[in-house]
Amino acid sequence: MSTLSTHVLDTMHGRPAAGVKLRLEDAFGVALFTGQTNDDGRCPGMPELPPGRYALTFEVAAYFVGAGVALPDPPFLDEVRIAFGMAEAGHYHVPLLVSPFAYSTYRGS
Repeated sequence: MSTLSTHVLDTMHGRPAAGVKLRLEDAFGVALFTGQTNDDGRCPGMPELPPGRYALTFEVAAYFVGAGVALPDPPFLDEVRIAFGMAEAGHYHVPLLVSPFAYSTYRGS
C-alpha cells in the first residue's frame, strides 16, 4: 500500500490555496475520496492505496471566484485533473501550483 498527499499553492496570490475542493478517483472514475484543502493548502485524510492508476481533480475556478478573482465565463481552467500512476509501495506527493490561467505539478516528496 502507498500513502498519498497533495498541496495546492495559489501562484497568483503567492500563498497556500485554502478551501479547494478535490476528489480522488480510481482508473474507472470511481470516487475514492472527496475533501477540501486546509489553511496550509493541504488535504489530510486521504486513504492508503494499492499500486495502480488514479486521478486527483481540483475545483480551481470555484476557489478563485471565492477568492474574489473575476474570471471569464467560461473560465479558462474550471477543474484541473491530474492523472498519475503509483507503480510501487511508498509515499506519493502530488502538488498543484495554480493560477487562473496556468498550472504545474510534479512528484514531490
